[in-house]
Formats: sequence, C-alpha cells, structure tokens
Amino acid sequence: MERFDSSPETALNWYRAGKGAALATVVETWGSAPRRVGSQLVIGGDGRIEGSVSGGCVEGAVIVEALEAIDEGEARLLEFGVSDDDAFAVGLACGGTIRVLVEPIGSVLPEAILAELVAARARREALAYEVNVETGHRALRRNAYADRLKMDRSGFEADGQTFVAVHNPPLRLIVVGAVHIAQALIPMARIAGYDSAIIDPRETFASSARFPGEKILNDWPDEAVTKLGLDARTALVLLTHDPKLDDPALQAALRSGVFYIGALGSTRTHAKRVERMTQAGFSPAQIAQIHGPIGLDIGAADPAEIAVSILAQMTAVLRGKA
Repeated sequence: MERFDSSPETALNWYRAGKGAALATVVETWGSAPRRVGSQLVIGGDGRIEGSVSGGCVEGAVIVEALEAIDEGEARLLEFGVSDDDAFAVGLACGGTIRVLVEPIGSVLPEAILAELVAARARREALAYEVNVETGHRALRRNAYADRLKMDRSGFEADGQTFVAVHNPPLRLIVVGAVHIAQALIPMARIAGYDSAIIDPRETFASSARFPGEKILNDWPDEAVTKLGLDARTALVLLTHDPKLDDPALQAALRSGVFYIGALGSTRTHAKRVERMTQAGFSPAQIAQIHGPIGLDIGAADPAEIAVSILAQMTAVLRGKA
C-alpha cells in the first residue's frame, strides 16, 4: 500500500497560483511496475514536478509532453514501450508498456471538478473520478464503482474507454492502549501506508518519549475517537485489557462501519467482552465485527510478533481475505 498521494491538492494549488499545471495519471502498465495504475505526477507550467508515474523510465518524456499540453490546452494519452534494460534499471524483471493520461488543469480538467475532488478528500470522502478518454467527458462519482472503491483499484472499465481513478481516504490506524505491542505495531503500520493515532488517558504510557513523532491523544477513548472520526478506511485496535478504556471506543466503532476492529485478550476475556456488548444492546452481527483474540494465529509470542499478526489480519480483512 502506498502512502497518501497529494497530487490533486498540489495541482490545484499550482494552478491557482497562476503557474499552470497538469496531472499525469498512469492508466495502464506492465504487471510488475514500480507505480500502480492511478499513480500521478504533477507538472507545473514553470517546470516543477511532484509525484511519479514510473521508477524513472518515462518521467522525462512525460514532463516534456505535459508542458506542451499545458501550452496547447489539450489532453494527451501517451504510450511508452520500456526496454528490458530500462526496466531492469528500475528494478523490474522485464520491460513492457505504460500508458499515461496527461490532463492540463482548467483547459481540460475543470478547476471546479478538481476543487470538488480536493474538498472531498479533505472530508475523508471516498469517490471516483471518471474520464472517457475518447469523448473527454469527466465527472466525479460518489454512488458508483463500489467494488473498485472497496478494493482501492483504479483502471479502465470493460468498454476500454472509461478510466476510473479511485480516490479513497488514506488508511488510518487508531490504537487504544499505549502498550509495548503498540510501540511495535505503529511503525509497521506506517510502512504499510497507515496514518496512526494513539489513544490513552494515561500520560505515562502515551508519551512522546515512548512514541516519538506520533499523534497522541490523552483523552478518554470515546471522546478521542469522536475527535478523530471513524470511517470505512479506519482500523481500530484495542490493547489495554481494561474494559473502562476499551469498551467506550469499541461501542463507537461498532456503530461506525470501520473496516477492522481487533481486541486483545484471551478467549475467556473475549467471551466477557461479547457479553458486555450484548448487554449494551448490540446485535450478534455487530459483535461479530470484533476480531478477538486479536491477530492471525501464527504462534506469536512477543510484542513484535503479535504486532505482525495484527497487521496481517488487518490486511486480510481489508483485502477481503478474512
């Protein structure tokens, strides 16, 4: 999973600064490409760039084409053949082809559509950008492409003309309980593409000394998750063993539609948790969202191994494998 790409925001800022800008988007590529379909490069009219559409094979040519497209006010659909030697230089076993759609802002991609997309991303709203590469029709779709949004997968539709760019909020991990497992899990999750936050009212546990550079909330868990917000791109991990801390956040998560809920504890501890949630009025289907005991059963023993099992289970749930 790649980190959150800020290309739309950058393109809008550069365009509004009067420099001109274009978005270059990977629409098709070879199987083992360093950047997946949907990856973007922003090219400013003054030659600035941000992002990437390959490991360096075609960036130079895309920039030249994009600057010309900005001047002409026309979209370009580029196709490049990548030689075996060039592919090897960027870590691929063999060459192939890559197609890149270049859209100047304003003249091709309307500023209003881009601004609406940026605003939706700021609200953590999942949506799809649809463009017909033959007719040039462009639109944002909120109530379509549910399967693509769920799988976080951009690409062409069956007609071969309609490209759908998925814009999901960044993945987020909220951990309740600033314990040893959290110290291992947070860095692993960051590598996997998650933004993270740690909740624990016990300031001795949740301190910048123990979690340097991380977002820490020393609020009561139900208050903290309300501040952060819970949505379908959020995973909640409960690690305190203390119902007074875990349960308020758990109850908020069960009502929210987060994609993953995991709770530390033995089978007996989880049975008591299920009983408490039942008494709180939650249905069996809602309670079944909780993964407890947490993590895949890989025989994990120490905090780092338990963190691996948790992240693996989160990934399996996210990708529909669990």
